[in-house]
Amino acid sequence: MPRIAIIIPARFASTRYPGKPLVDLAGPEGRTMALIDWTWAAATAVPGIAEVAVATEDERIADHARARGMAVIMTPAHCSNGTERCAAALQGLAAVPDIVVNLQGDAPLIPPAMVRAVIDMVAADPDLAMATAAVPASPAVLGHLQEDARHGRVGGTTVVCTAQGRALYFSKSIIPHVPAGTEPAAPVLLHVGLYAYRPAALAAYVAAGASPLERQEGLEQLRFLEAGIAPGVAICPAPAWDLIELNNPSDRPLVEAQLRRRAQQAVPA
Repeated sequence: MPRIAIIIPARFASTRYPGKPLVDLAGPEGRTMALIDWTWAAATAVPGIAEVAVATEDERIADHARARGMAVIMTPAHCSNGTERCAAALQGLAAVPDIVVNLQGDAPLIPPAMVRAVIDMVAADPDLAMATAAVPASPAVLGHLQEDARHGRVGGTTVVCTAQGRALYFSKSIIPHVPAGTEPAAPVLLHVGLYAYRPAALAAYVAAGASPLERQEGLEQLRFLEAGIAPGVAICPAPAWDLIELNNPSDRPLVEAQLRRRAQQAVPA
């Protein structure tokens, strides 16, 4: 069995939402925890994982995480995104993993089965350097994306891919374009903040440096595409709750509602 490590990149200096990992979110039964706590709970619920660690540049996040029993790896402040932070955290793990999972700190609603789907996609194909996940956007999620676009907010990310499950492009715009007042001809795929890499892919990513499209869209995964590496995309069934990430302060009540909705489901989160 491959050795799997989950790294949770958690940056305090977020441009859109400074201090986001420590923002309190009210979940089910009046339970309130910081965003990083909810994400840690999601990571440790995944079966078959050898190691889980928070990777951060900030002592406030590190102190909070350590006080709650989380493993912490300090990483440089100059890491420009979660993938670079995962690469920097590799040397702080107990052992070199075969596959590294990047479970982004603002995505606490990801179910364990989706994490396993991305891991299994990489494990099954020795030629696949990395993979990510997507779900068909529900009408509610698509409406949320469209509302963000109308108000000039940067919301979730969408992806289009080949019939073979390789990414063609990722964008913070809604792709493919859905004309106003029409239903999409095919499901809009909501990209999920989740990646699985081989360690060599992380090293190559850092060596390549930031790419033009990555800078323009603000999407780290575009560096792989511009380098000619097509990420695998595991298209997963959407869970019974909406996978809303905490990208902006206005997302907070939406994420809290979905945390409560997830707890009401008969199947484990």
